[in-house]
Amino acid sequence: MIKLKRVYERPSRADGRRVLVEHLWPRGLKRADADIAEWLRDIAPSDALRRWYGHDPARWPEFKRRYRAELRTSERRALLETLADRARRGTVTLIFAARDEERNSARVVREELAKMGL
Repeated sequence: MIKLKRVYERPSRADGRRVLVEHLWPRGLKRADADIAEWLRDIAPSDALRRWYGHDPARWPEFKRRYRAELRTSERRALLETLADRARRGTVTLIFAARDEERNSARVVREELAKMGL
């Protein structure tokens, strides 16, 4: 099972393995408070793409298209496979920092994992 959760929400046992999928560590958050099992910073969108998007809802469809293209690179594909393997063994919660819970990179990662049968 793959879940999504904002990093600023309180961790819970139901989260299973908490994996941060952001390139930058979230502002104002102590690592001990985040209860992150793993930080996959290399699966996050490139700096150029992240800056271009700027969380502008009008750019969301194009951001998704560009980010999916980035996720097809061999390095990021391997990280997706790692996440898929962990999710087959138990709950994985993708942790993200964006305020917009509907339009963020973790959602795209979850959609790609769903295409892999999860």
